[in-house]
Amino acid sequence: MSENQTTHTSYYTYAWKQFRSHKPALVSLYVLAVLVVIAILAPVIANEKPLYVRYHGETFYPALSWKKQFVIEGENGKKEIIQPDIAEWKRMSFEKVIWAPIPYSPEKTDRLNSGYKSPQDEQLFMRADGNIVPMPSRFRHIMGTNSLGEDVLSGLIHGTRVSLSIGCISMSIAALLGILLGAAAGYFGDTRLRTTRGRFWSTIFGIAVGWFYGFQVRAFVLRDALSGREGNFLLAIGLSLIILVSCILAFSFLGKWLGKLPVLRTQVHIPVDNIVSRTIEILHAMPTFVLILTVAAIARPSLTNVMIIIGLTSWTGIARLVRAELLRIRGLEYIQAARSLGFGEWEIIFRHALPNAIAPALVSIAFGIASAILTESSLSFLGIGVPSDTVTWGSLVNDGRQQFNAWWLVVFPGVAIFMTVTMYNLIGEAMRDAFDPRQKK
Repeated sequence: MSENQTTHTSYYTYAWKQFRSHKPALVSLYVLAVLVVIAILAPVIANEKPLYVRYHGETFYPALSWKKQFVIEGENGKKEIIQPDIAEWKRMSFEKVIWAPIPYSPEKTDRLNSGYKSPQDEQLFMRADGNIVPMPSRFRHIMGTNSLGEDVLSGLIHGTRVSLSIGCISMSIAALLGILLGAAAGYFGDTRLRTTRGRFWSTIFGIAVGWFYGFQVRAFVLRDALSGREGNFLLAIGLSLIILVSCILAFSFLGKWLGKLPVLRTQVHIPVDNIVSRTIEILHAMPTFVLILTVAAIARPSLTNVMIIIGLTSWTGIARLVRAELLRIRGLEYIQAARSLGFGEWEIIFRHALPNAIAPALVSIAFGIASAILTESSLSFLGIGVPSDTVTWGSLVNDGRQQFNAWWLVVFPGVAIFMTVTMYNLIGEAMRDAFDPRQKK
């Protein structure tokens, strides 16, 4: 192993030791891993359909099957058709059955226990013979129900998947933009990236043409796609980006030839740092949550739209941290050595500079995930952005706003939001201390 690899490995080994010494963050990491497992296994943990059923001598797995119906042959030769989505599973008599740990789905109503049943209230159950009896402990709503009789605990479990997905995916978008733009701004600055005057102005003109034909001409198409299905919006915005990039590349290639003319042969600097920094300042001048709220109110309610909106408005902090690190690293000896050996600029950035500048960005990403979860919960609480038929922690709290006596609709989702955000903040603080060389003893 080379000396550089040994130093790189020992640094991250030291960082992991420092992180483990932060006990609250280590516990938070383990609890977060449990939440990830819960999010992945949510359809198995909380489902009104049985996991395993033996009925009239036949065995099937309703909760794990994609079939729209099960055909069962009875004793007298008559066929019985069971549709999993509308079947009254708890009123059926089975030879053998294995229920999910939480035998309720988040969007299924229990009419007998509607009207805000608390965990301590008497709950009712209808047996297979039609008699209404006190709720058996196996089917009890442990955390109560909302106005429609939907189980709160199953909503919390399935809401874990929504919150973690939005936090991770939206910050992945923000991290991609922030790292790329911050690295380019920090490494090239305003003077390191040079080109001919002809290629520079030709590229600028290509950006203007691409923006006009990609976004201005297609404004009505993008607006209709934004209020329609999420797949249509992604397709429309993707086509606009293709038009923009194609125009930039075409005019840049044209500028390469224009740069050979004597008048346009002069070398000019591309102010990458100035462009990125001014963009960050413009976004910081806008109230971010109001901007997210406005776009989410216009767009069709969709989890994908929420992820994209949060991601596109959360990259500035990551970009500033990466830019600052690249400004420091670009003058070090190993970067100069790589440049003298003939490595390309982008190869130096991604292979040598970024691996040593990514630590502060990771800390910002951890805090950003917590912020994204809070933003999604706020949007769900206001009934904006997330589809109304999707159960989230914020939508559960919103149900509690309609009935002040239903404390369980506020306490349990609120505790879940508080714990998740706190865990990410603790992990972020521990990562900040672990990657800080001044903390090394």
